[in-house]
Amino acid sequence: MLRSFSKKPMAIILTVLLLLCQTNPKAQHPYDAVVKESNGNQANHFAARLTRFDVKPDHQTAFRKVVSDYVSRSLHQESNVLSEAYYEQEHPSVLWIIERWNSKMDLEKAGKSASFKALESLAKTALSTQAKRIDIKDLEPISKQQWQSVVRKTDDPITIMLFVDAKAGTERDFKTVYHTAMPQFRSEPGVITYQLSQLETDSTQFVTYEKFRNEDAFQYHLKFPPIQPVIDYLNTSIKKQPFQTGLHRLIEFAPLIRE
Repeated sequence: MLRSFSKKPMAIILTVLLLLCQTNPKAQHPYDAVVKESNGNQANHFAARLTRFDVKPDHQTAFRKVVSDYVSRSLHQESNVLSEAYYEQEHPSVLWIIERWNSKMDLEKAGKSASFKALESLAKTALSTQAKRIDIKDLEPISKQQWQSVVRKTDDPITIMLFVDAKAGTERDFKTVYHTAMPQFRSEPGVITYQLSQLETDSTQFVTYEKFRNEDAFQYHLKFPPIQPVIDYLNTSIKKQPFQTGLHRLIEFAPLIRE
């Protein structure tokens, strides 16, 4: 009886010690507390890529045509989530393809398509510098249906991309600020799509994709109170100031789908 009694407290002590060994002594960052929840739906983790083209002035028309053809053909693929083409409002010679596919395999397959090969062929003579591909991963991703929200006929949409190069050690703070603001941004009446993404090659670099129904909606967003913590971060915690140098105002030229 004495031997049986002595084993029980020993088992309890061993169990407690095991639990203590498994405990992480480091305090959890606020963003870590929500990352599992925000990334819970793996089906929404699409393969995403931005591609920038700096086009020579005398090749603008021809190059936009092959880009438009690639976008159009991509949209007919079941595995495509998003395919859009833009030129920069202040620099029309700079074109962007913004695309998302169900998987990396689908994205790479699109890059081997005849329409993309035609684009690459023309790029050899049409571009002033080599095309730049930027692979990104979406934070707090949205569904395929949300990505394919159709612009209304009465809209005059504007898309904003903001590249953010965060100071090392502050990137989690940036994600935490955005985690708080994102639901409010997405619920604004003039917002069509709002997404924050992180560059796959550098965890300190981010890009936002902000699509508004018109200029008034964008101006409303800039004065929307929940944006202030984001502005405060951008004014204090990025490598290069002012943060507006990373802002790109984009005008869509393909596919221009309206409801």
